[in-house]
Amino acid sequence: MSTDDASPPDTLRASHAERASSFGAGAGEYRAVRPSYPDAAIDWMLPAGARHVLDLAAGTGKLTERLVARGLHVTAVEPSAGMRAELQDAVPGAHVLPGTAERIPLEDGSVDAVLVGQAWHWFDVETAVPEIARVLRPGGRLGVVWNVRDHRVDWVESFTEIIHQGDSLEPVHRTPVVDGADGAFTPLEHATFSWEDRLPATSLRTLASTRSHLLTLPPAVRDELLDAVDRLVATHPALAGRSEIDLPYRAECWRADRVRGTDLDAVDA
Repeated sequence: MSTDDASPPDTLRASHAERASSFGAGAGEYRAVRPSYPDAAIDWMLPAGARHVLDLAAGTGKLTERLVARGLHVTAVEPSAGMRAELQDAVPGAHVLPGTAERIPLEDGSVDAVLVGQAWHWFDVETAVPEIARVLRPGGRLGVVWNVRDHRVDWVESFTEIIHQGDSLEPVHRTPVVDGADGAFTPLEHATFSWEDRLPATSLRTLASTRSHLLTLPPAVRDELLDAVDRLVATHPALAGRSEIDLPYRAECWRADRVRGTDLDAVDA
């Protein structure tokens, strides 16, 4: 089978919900190879004086560990039991809870910031945005970040073309919608931070395997795409023979502050 034939028929494509719940199966690999986040991006998203931060849909704790390292009190909420197990092992200093963006297991006005790394596209925003507003204190901040591979580098573009073959999910790193909470947030601000993640060249295959598109493919189709990644590593002039590579990213960040004195506060009072 060539990679041109690797796209699954529509009947075999996973639903949005199936893809959202697929990560537990590859939680160990996710923890091992997924990138962290640059300090500059975290600095920009956090409000001054923040002490209690919620990492929402925290996964295996890539963002959580950076927040705990700053001496913050961090609550990490994650729906997948497999991901939570990796998170608790990776970041023992975090308070880890089961939950979702639509049902956050925290009290009203209890956190100074809610940060969401690589997960906003899985939320039911009509429910999640008011729920996020509920747990934020007035004046607190919502921060959303995606690591986006820098496709201006040609081998990165080739890697992306391989792992997106047959992918029906539209690009996710678009401006998040936060206007469903009765004016509870200020207008969104946006910033981009360029950075690089160093990893073993052979880990590109594992990195590809942690994507929901590949996690939910039939095994034969998935293996064909992963083999194509190996061929890219073995043959591309920028990768061949290298033990480590620097994968360039843009951290695309958005932030909005919780407005004081909204109708939502009156309901919560």
